[in-house]
Amino acid sequence: MGTCSRKERHERIRKSLKGTADRPRVVVFRSNKNIYTQLIDDSVNKVIGNCSTISEDFKAKKIKATNKEAAKEVGKMMAVVALKLGLKEVCFDRAGYNYHGRVQAVAEGLREGGLKF
Repeated sequence: MGTCSRKERHERIRKSLKGTADRPRVVVFRSNKNIYTQLIDDSVNKVIGNCSTISEDFKAKKIKATNKEAAKEVGKMMAVVALKLGLKEVCFDRAGYNYHGRVQAVAEGLREGGLKF
């Protein structure tokens, strides 16, 4: 397997993933210090919900933002946002990251929150 950047992997993944109004795409972005998620409806190119470790709701929980526990909590918070919007199913877009560590923890949090993908 050749070496390619995360952005190239993300473009390759995006060719097969399309978020719709009834099944939007959940995108994960991780930096060294924080983790961010967005609900995106690709049919109208709109972000319909987001959640991250820099949000006030997360900071009130007093969890360190750079570990898997924080990522799982962000996933649960995103599931609450999606359920408030009346969504039960989403597509999970790992954005070119390996399905491991914090990205996997976000997915587990989404599942625990009641979403299917």
